[in-house]
Amino acid sequence: MKTLLTGFSLLLASFSTLAAEPAPVIKDFGYFYNVPNHVSDLSQAQFKIAFDVGDGAQKGAQNNHINSLARFINMHVAHGVKPENIQLALVVHGGASVDVLENSFYKARFDKDNKTQSLIKQLLTNNTQVYVCGQSATHMKVKAEQLIPGVQMALSAMTAHAQLQQQGYTLNPF
Repeated sequence: MKTLLTGFSLLLASFSTLAAEPAPVIKDFGYFYNVPNHVSDLSQAQFKIAFDVGDGAQKGAQNNHINSLARFINMHVAHGVKPENIQLALVVHGGASVDVLENSFYKARFDKDNKTQSLIKQLLTNNTQVYVCGQSATHMKVKAEQLIPGVQMALSAMTAHAQLQQQGYTLNPF
């Protein structure tokens, strides 16, 4: 009986630990590992980071490079950073330019759903600016009116990165 109670106590303790962890900010994306003994004090951290994505997803698959932004948000919020202290920017170019097409345009082009659209929409509602390189978009025959609402057309990826740097964004090297 004592063993059963001990097992039940451990089960309750594990449920209370799970309940204490915050729900992910970006749902269904951005999985990460908890690192309880990390050396960073993140309670006052503030981030302004630009991410660069040029590799497109396999047609009909999610762009895992863009998923890195969701992982950054979810991981840092779970480890004590206030969501309002995380400002991200995504600069998309090259083959990834089609990954920011609104689903109806993506489906018309590839006969598959844009699996990255839900991720982009959630990022946009969580302090993330999304830019597509106008040079790449023009080359890939992507027009501004075909983009997921909220995605902005930049003159070029180079221009977007230069302007973001002037606004205090650092470039994430991953």
